[in-house]
Amino acid sequence: MVTRRTMLAAGGLALAAPRIAVAQAYPSRPIRIITPYSPGGQSDSVIRLMQPKMSEFLGQSLVIENRTGAGGTIGAGVVAGAPPDGYTLLFESFSFLIAPLIVRGLTFDYETAFAPIGQAVAAPYVLAVKRDFPARDLAGFVRVAREAPGTVNYGTPGVGSPGHLAGALLAMRAGVRLEHVPYRGGQDAARDLAAGSITAVIITANSIKPLIDDGRAHGIALTSAERRGTLASLPTIAESGFPGYDITSWNGLFGRSGTPEPVIARLAGALHHAATDPVTRDRLALTGNDAVTDTPAEFAARVIREREVVKTIVRDSGITAQ
Repeated sequence: MVTRRTMLAAGGLALAAPRIAVAQAYPSRPIRIITPYSPGGQSDSVIRLMQPKMSEFLGQSLVIENRTGAGGTIGAGVVAGAPPDGYTLLFESFSFLIAPLIVRGLTFDYETAFAPIGQAVAAPYVLAVKRDFPARDLAGFVRVAREAPGTVNYGTPGVGSPGHLAGALLAMRAGVRLEHVPYRGGQDAARDLAAGSITAVIITANSIKPLIDDGRAHGIALTSAERRGTLASLPTIAESGFPGYDITSWNGLFGRSGTPEPVIARLAGALHHAATDPVTRDRLALTGNDAVTDTPAEFAARVIREREVVKTIVRDSGITAQ
């Protein structure tokens, strides 16, 4: 006799079967990961360090493609227009939260087009100045900016980057005018700082540490709430007179909205496999990044929470696309 319980159990297995099949079949071909920033920068460096272990876990090649421009929206647009099958992914940064607020004419909605898979790393940005700048601490930096309005500029990886947001927030909190100079990536900004073409930068430790180490630039402060990363010897902006200041960047992986949950879970497993590998963690740490292990739900909650904070800063500072 077939009981009601047996029928319900059979129905549950029937519903679960497609999900199990999807998880077992994926991936059956190489996966393309779009990083919307230039080679050698923060996002590109992180995903290339994690790539081998992620590929090992998935049993497929990961093809990394740099699609730069428009604050990351060009690369994001490629993924937003891709099928939701897990074969075209977006490896993004904190700029993911900023770009949709300042870039006009987007053909997709950042809040609905993407499915968060997981955070990969957390990293502070670094405020650094050129070698002959007259100040060596944040108080001196603010003093120069206050005494000579409009003469202090700072380079970042682009309009809407975490560095741009950090500079705008510092200018608001300090009551000074700082001129923003956008670049296509942190490495480009660092080169101009070394040449003395710009006053300061707010970029990642990965991009600025070599210049600080050889004396071509001077580190001023970290943008994170606490000291962390390879430049943890520097004070934070928060402890240098601006309590509560915190712009901690991250990198994370996104799929197209509508990607099957088993595929999301499989990709999250690959991220976790890379982030918990001791050699990979050490290599990430050397570039100023702390490996992070979280779930898709935890990463999604972070994105929602920080999006509201970013909206407030963009509105109050008047950041716009240039």
